[in-house]
Amino acid sequence: MDQTIERIQMPNESARQEASRYLDTLTKPMRSLGRLEELAVQLAGITGTLPLDVMRKAIVVMAADHGVCKEGVSAYPSEVTSQMVMNFLNGGAAINVLARQAGADVVCVDMGVNADLQHESLYVRKVKRGTGNIAIGEAMSRDEAIAAIGHGIELAEELAEKGYRLFATGEMGIGNTTPSAAMLAVLAGIEVEQAIGRGTGIDDIAMKRKRDAIERAIAVNRPDAEDPLDVLSKLGGLEIAGLVGVILGAAARGCPIVIDGFIASIAALTAARLAPQSLSYMIPSHVSQERGHRLVLEQLGLEPMMDLKMRLGEGTGAALCFNLVDAAVLIMKEMATFEGAGVSRE
Repeated sequence: MDQTIERIQMPNESARQEASRYLDTLTKPMRSLGRLEELAVQLAGITGTLPLDVMRKAIVVMAADHGVCKEGVSAYPSEVTSQMVMNFLNGGAAINVLARQAGADVVCVDMGVNADLQHESLYVRKVKRGTGNIAIGEAMSRDEAIAAIGHGIELAEELAEKGYRLFATGEMGIGNTTPSAAMLAVLAGIEVEQAIGRGTGIDDIAMKRKRDAIERAIAVNRPDAEDPLDVLSKLGGLEIAGLVGVILGAAARGCPIVIDGFIASIAALTAARLAPQSLSYMIPSHVSQERGHRLVLEQLGLEPMMDLKMRLGEGTGAALCFNLVDAAVLIMKEMATFEGAGVSRE
């Protein structure tokens, strides 16, 4: 992990400036394409290349179970995690539909599902069969968290070697908004009430159980807010740790990473605390209806590209954002200049 962090470079400022100048020569009023132009400049800095080209895309969906589900914090039973993983692998989930529309591949990873899953397309990187119940003890050991991050780094490296240049973070884990909210409360130094949302749609009774579980988790585990690995290992999830690794690994390879919803953004916040330079490689896809998500983005200093009132996870918002990334690339690649089109600038 430390070696990967050391390899993450700041974006190429010369390429950023060149892209900005080139955008001003295209047949449009200056800055009239707004965030698309900002995105094109960011991509130029990350890749260090001009002209930009459409990149091969991978949506990494990491799955794991959570012991805190025993506290009744979710509207669905834990078994749904493994069932949805098989749905991803069989191409029937929302993320599969949106990935096909975006021309992306879904890479499904078992980081800690509490079942023995077998499928020819499944990446098995299981650290253990789910985390511990954070309401009574730590989610995982520090070594297990580091191992999960390491698996994410290795996977990003493997995918980059296969030619993928644009990554997105997705997740699946029944109950995982609970550890994510707990991590947010600690990392952002806010009250639990500000961090929690209704996840999959829990009622008021389950919401109280969720709040109580998070408060007990923080009291029992006493995570160190200045040590993101301590927070991750005591309160987090194996899929969150794996996504931290994917973000760090992709950034080290000079690849942009589109960040999905609340859980994926908690992984992004953890990665940014471990390696502040990785923040420059992140593209915030959307803001979800999960209450804490906007607060995470504010902690990161990122403005979401979209607000579609989604709260599904899986990488669905990131998949939709791939279309905006392609649009920014193609504006740079295909749009005519004033000189080339014979259009007067005045």
